[in-house]
Amino acid sequence: MLSRASLFRRTPQSITFRRNYFQAKFPRDERFSKLTGDDVNFFKGVLGPSGVITAEEDADGVASYNTDWMKKYKGNGSLVLRPKTTEQVSEILKYANERKLAIVPQGGNTGLVGGSVPVFDEVVLSTALMSHIEEFDDVSGVVTCQAGVVLGNLESFLHPKGYTVPLDLGAKGSCHIGGNVATNAGGLRLLRYGSLHGNVLGVEAVLADGTIIDCASTLRKDNTGYDIKQLFIGSEGTLGIITKVVLLTPPKPQAVNVAFFGLRTFEDVKKLFTRTKQELGEILSAFEFVDRGSIELVVKHSKTGARDPFGDAYPFYVLIETSGSSKEHDEEKLNTFLEKLLGEEDSLICDGTVAQQTSQIQSLWSLRESVPESLQREGAVYKYDISIPLNKFYEIVEIMRERIGDKGNVVGYGHIGDSNLHLNISSPKFDPEVYSLIEPYVYEYTSKQRGSVSAEHGIGVMKPHVLHCSKSHAAIQLMKNVKKAMDPNGILNPYKVLPTHEEEKIN
Repeated sequence: MLSRASLFRRTPQSITFRRNYFQAKFPRDERFSKLTGDDVNFFKGVLGPSGVITAEEDADGVASYNTDWMKKYKGNGSLVLRPKTTEQVSEILKYANERKLAIVPQGGNTGLVGGSVPVFDEVVLSTALMSHIEEFDDVSGVVTCQAGVVLGNLESFLHPKGYTVPLDLGAKGSCHIGGNVATNAGGLRLLRYGSLHGNVLGVEAVLADGTIIDCASTLRKDNTGYDIKQLFIGSEGTLGIITKVVLLTPPKPQAVNVAFFGLRTFEDVKKLFTRTKQELGEILSAFEFVDRGSIELVVKHSKTGARDPFGDAYPFYVLIETSGSSKEHDEEKLNTFLEKLLGEEDSLICDGTVAQQTSQIQSLWSLRESVPESLQREGAVYKYDISIPLNKFYEIVEIMRERIGDKGNVVGYGHIGDSNLHLNISSPKFDPEVYSLIEPYVYEYTSKQRGSVSAEHGIGVMKPHVLHCSKSHAAIQLMKNVKKAMDPNGILNPYKVLPTHEEEKIN
């Protein structure tokens, strides 16, 4: 029986370089109809002229929906639809299904795997105008909102009420809650609050044939058959379009503390994580690590004057955040923990600082959150979001540095608490030679470690051809069966998540 890694070696890349964009190697699915003037007129009748953007009338406007924010993926869709209600989404999909028009749902378009932009000429359905927060229960902390609510806006709504969103992302100023749920976004505080599979109480979604599925329960307990909402969480819009989200929000922490440390080895990082869980477990909300290369990029490209955190440079850095209900209690626990560490003969930490005020907390977090933006300023960036067991977590970074050599810069950072590594390789421009040194090796290595080729970014169009590196043949077949049952014509976000027929023949 072939291992997952062996299977991988037989898999071709599903995307290739052309200029600065990835281009699909597989053909357009001829089952899908071509858009006509009659189709456009129908949609204008449903949404009104202001809810429809055509390439003929606004080429630049449509182009912005065809390209992801990294300028890595580019489609050729000529129509963007902007509904305001679930009923409008239902009418759109019912018509599109009958006409076999492919649809790409798009939220804030902040994804990293090409999941929210057309591959060919699909119609874009944007949730940008579905931005109403409908209801909030200040006793239970349950909020109900439309899918197009920006994550940062939801946080601003909750804060004065004493609650917070159980999700924190670098793109919170533009990503939509519906897109977060559709991709099962992870983020910086999954260690404290868990994944969206646990925090989402309900969803409302529209199936490919226009059927509205109302699973927008506000109850924490509902043991009545299959938990249908879970199908939509992480499905990337391939099973239905999420139009409403019911989210359980936790109380806003009354006390937040942040410490930043320099360490000698990654082995010390792991030991520190173990100690931190033991000493600070009930108030620990984040345990983030960045390597030296990441810090150097942040300092180099900072627009806000970010400085090296310490006088000396260290190979690894860790940010620890605690959050709780008692400032005095949390500070005492953190200080006691730090005194223990510093008092040990062979201390795990070489240097450290604890934020004394809000501005310092923001500055320390900025050293971690600014890494992706700093990488973009280096030129082309090859991003890999993988889950790796902690005993092998940083090894792939060191291996890639040997493979890439002086052709690029390799850095690693991520969420130690959930074994999520962000491996990034930058070079002055997109280079097929560099790309060939990265893939398929990164996925092959991940498969050998029984890791995940996508920890939190999703599959999109970037990774369907390596889905089998993390999922068994039987699991993938079950996923296909679910897709076929819920979207028989395959109009919802085609070419994403599941491998194409060409890739299936090889695998």
